[in-house]
Amino acid sequence: MTEKIVSIMGLWICRAEHAVLEDINLELVAGDFLGLIGPNGGGKSTLLKVMLGLIKPDRGSIALFGLPPAEARSRVGYMPQKTVFDQSFPVNVLDVVLMGRYSRKGLMHRYGSVDRQAALKALEAVGMQDRAMREIGALSGGEQQRVFVARSLVSDPELLLLDEPTAGVDSAQQTDFYDLLCHLNRDLKIAIVLVSHDVTAISKYVSKIACLNQRLYYHDSKELSNDDIEKAYGCPVEMIAHGTPHRVLREHD
Repeated sequence: MTEKIVSIMGLWICRAEHAVLEDINLELVAGDFLGLIGPNGGGKSTLLKVMLGLIKPDRGSIALFGLPPAEARSRVGYMPQKTVFDQSFPVNVLDVVLMGRYSRKGLMHRYGSVDRQAALKALEAVGMQDRAMREIGALSGGEQQRVFVARSLVSDPELLLLDEPTAGVDSAQQTDFYDLLCHLNRDLKIAIVLVSHDVTAISKYVSKIACLNQRLYYHDSKELSNDDIEKAYGCPVEMIAHGTPHRVLREHD
């Protein structure tokens, strides 16, 4: 039986009496690759933070690997929506990846040979081992994103949460990046939840798609009905062609 890694039932998140997430139900199993789409402000980043245990639900329940999210955090890798840093700061790629071991080491502990080997292994997994001693600011945007994925991999996660990881990366590097995610999912057996606005791009790579705008539209498959998408985006959508880079919309405000 395939292991259930995410179980969300009837989950609500409210702020100032306003529902940010409304009655969310979602189940993921080992090996899943879920693309999570939806408009800005629809709650996608909030849902990832709930999975990390950083936000507690007002109603409903959530479990990761059968545990409360905070207790399962060591089994989850996370790449936030924007990684802001001083491009001129003299820190090399290996040290950036080692930061992902912080939860294991604590604030006052030095990184040892085991940590360095784990960091080099993570860089190898994303094809960046030859850049280990390069300064992070000297890399291209796509290369930096690979390094940040390596940082999220260095603790050997079983679930990877990625929040708009290709923002600011050019289209050619985006293709390479999505190919990398497929490798991590298929070959390293890491389950992935990928938040993105690029519906047509991610639909070529993920195994399942969900649409979130306060409510979650999800059918445990790669297909969403036009009705689901129109409800989530609040505007008419004539066509979303999987693997074809175009969308056709009816005239609307």
